[in-house]
Amino acid sequence: MPDLSVTLGRLTLRNPVLVASGTFGYAKEMTQFVDFTKIGGVIPKTVTHAPRAGNAPPRTVETASGMLNAIGLDNDGLEHLLSHHLPYFRTLPTAVIGNIAGKTEDEFVAMATRVAESGQGFAGLELNLSCPNVSGGLDFATDPEVTKRIIRRCRDACPNIPLIAKLTPNVTDITIIAKAAADGGADAVSAVNTFVGMAVDWRRRKPILGNVTGGLSGPAIKPLALRAVWRIAKLKAIPVIAVGGIATLDDAMDFLVAGATAFQVGTANFYDPSASVRIAEGLPEALLVFGADRIMDVVGTLNA
Repeated sequence: MPDLSVTLGRLTLRNPVLVASGTFGYAKEMTQFVDFTKIGGVIPKTVTHAPRAGNAPPRTVETASGMLNAIGLDNDGLEHLLSHHLPYFRTLPTAVIGNIAGKTEDEFVAMATRVAESGQGFAGLELNLSCPNVSGGLDFATDPEVTKRIIRRCRDACPNIPLIAKLTPNVTDITIIAKAAADGGADAVSAVNTFVGMAVDWRRRKPILGNVTGGLSGPAIKPLALRAVWRIAKLKAIPVIAVGGIATLDDAMDFLVAGATAFQVGTANFYDPSASVRIAEGLPEALLVFGADRIMDVVGTLNA
């Protein structure tokens, strides 16, 4: 059997297949569709320090080859996650990577500290520095110094937990932010979060989303995400977890060859919950095309 395991700093996964935060609930909802032993890990939806009601509806709208969402981080808060969901996460036969978002730098640090205090259960922690649907959420990952400082402070707060910085594509040069994340002590970056977009009803002359703008995801953003991953990977400064329009084995292999060490299946979970398992099952056959025995042997092999 080929070796599908991947290593991202302190984090080792059985294979590179993850499911993206915000598209998989808290995992329990997906048990009838997904064999958790087949995938590398699960990233539950983002939680904030205090409960959030989220944005006004409508919150989602389909677009050509994609989806706009403006959920607004609707969640029950970190303490509810730790008391209600963490015990279940501990029973799952795969890695569970938590995902947190703070309103301020101090809140990020306080949440990371609380996760560290909670004990075993999380294989890693993804810092959502780049949600475009909440006030302030986008600002953190547009400034390299702020990105570096938050990650450094979170690293000091939880030195033994692998940290992943989730980056926004809504910047002039994402490589500068990725380098800042590496300098701050992140184990990996997730690239990319959604692109800011909007949809309108021209007959009513009104925006369709209650929040006016939202985050675009799905196949429509794959070419843009692929370029971002390739550019970051060329830095050779930090491992990259690809996110953006991955729905098939071919999509996944495109990102791996371009330099991603792992990848997240996101929007596809809404219409095909078994997509992540199907991709994972196809990886050994894809390696045969390269005559490779290890998934790491194909990472970053793009001739460009």
